Amino acid sequence: MGRNPKVKFGTNQYDYDMIVIGAGIGGLATSAMLAKQGLKVLVLEQSSIIGGCCSTYEDEGYKLDVGASIVELVDPMYEVFKRCGRKVEDYMDLIPCDPIYAFVNEKGQKFAYPVDWEETCKVISSINAQDGETFRKFAADGKKMIDKNLMAVLGSSMQTLTDCIKMVLKNPGTSSMLPLMASTHESVISKSFKDPIVLGSMAFQSYFVGAAPELCPGFLGLIALTEHYGIYYPRGGMIAIPNGLAAVAKEFGTEIRTNTLVDRILLSKNKEAKGVRLADGTEITAPIVLSNISALTTYKNLVGRDNLPWHINVGINSYTPSMGCPMIYLAMDTEPALNAHHTMLAADLASVNKVWYDYKADCMPRGNGLSLACWPTDADPELSSHKGHHIVNFVYNAPVPYAPIGTNWDNMRNRYLDEGIDFFDRVFSPGIKKHIVYAKVSTPLDFERRLLAPRGCIYGLDFDMTTLGPLRPRSRSWAIKNLYLVGASTHMSGGIPTVMSSALITSDLIKQDHL
Repeated sequence: MGRNPKVKFGTNQYDYDMIVIGAGIGGLATSAMLAKQGLKVLVLEQSSIIGGCCSTYEDEGYKLDVGASIVELVDPMYEVFKRCGRKVEDYMDLIPCDPIYAFVNEKGQKFAYPVDWEETCKVISSINAQDGETFRKFAADGKKMIDKNLMAVLGSSMQTLTDCIKMVLKNPGTSSMLPLMASTHESVISKSFKDPIVLGSMAFQSYFVGAAPELCPGFLGLIALTEHYGIYYPRGGMIAIPNGLAAVAKEFGTEIRTNTLVDRILLSKNKEAKGVRLADGTEITAPIVLSNISALTTYKNLVGRDNLPWHINVGINSYTPSMGCPMIYLAMDTEPALNAHHTMLAADLASVNKVWYDYKADCMPRGNGLSLACWPTDADPELSSHKGHHIVNFVYNAPVPYAPIGTNWDNMRNRYLDEGIDFFDRVFSPGIKKHIVYAKVSTPLDFERRLLAPRGCIYGLDFDMTTLGPLRPRSRSWAIKNLYLVGASTHMSGGIPTVMSSALITSDLIKQDHL
């Protein structure tokens, strides 16, 4: 806007102070906070829309969420806006959703968990009296951990074991979470709940970070409790969140370019990041490069294996892209028989675990896995431009393999869509099939093509006991000076709260190193 496109940063001339690869919420949040500090920032997004998996697109008069369906644990997002001197409420309208979940089994039996802790306790007691009392204690103990320690864990750098020790020393209460860190999600909930229905209703949340209950770190058992602090749907669709972050970033001078693919990170002779090269050959320079895309793509493709030490290559090769999860997008000319923003299939713990091993064996699920119906028009009817129409985003029997044995997603797309619709009609909303006027599916192959997410992964990297904290790719690159990472590949895996937390951590590291 009339400014000299060349700015001085340190002793050299650069086009920008920082270049961000990818306009996901992690990159946008970091951009906003550092632009507020005076950095001239350029964000480059390969897609035509911002937000990545936390986004919304329009088709045939319907606004359809790409992947993310609600936001919870809003404290990290509020902290991002606070650091920018802004208020979330000025940029988006977060609509409270209550109940948190409704559950339905294949016999059509239903129950729901309200936001209110005590009301949920009553629901659980109606299923199993002992588990109802157990939930009351489980919630009381968990609430203490969440109130006193969760934000300290989410918001603290865990680049090294030393960082972790410093975090515990600075926040002694976090030591109470160590037993959870050393346990699995399944072991935590199995010690607390005995009824199969109740146990299953506490198990599926592990897939929200991309792992089976028996592999997922135990502290994720707190997810079942954090949702009772409130879940929200942003008016206008999930894209309202990246739009709000982008608006703040632009107020501080950040430039955002869409449809702009980066194909290389430029390096100096000393292996320091110094800018990027675009797919069209254009080179843009900056003394700081921030990657908001997969760490695997960042290191293997944009940096290049030849520019990495052997031990970094070994480490990168040890990581696996997170699970894939097709999304079926439905629109209907009547209201579905749902009574919550999220309705889950009530599956038993063994089934929730079993589909993980089918997925790892490249087999389609042979039992009941994660099936979730999200009903966004319940919160925001304006998502449909067709009066009286409703939208349901349906996850059917996930996770699923990227390359199912004997076929591929282009060949099985229609069969999967038809099976998903039949299951939704039979279990979730009987008789709705004849009212469906729009039906499409995004497969893992589609997510890979559109978002450039390796193998269609939705949470960056697999997240289990072997990829916690300092065992994940670092926010400050070990291998390439002045290269930083943010998003689902780093810190605490995917999800809006964790990605926002990663942005807080990465912005602090960049400020520490450069400001």
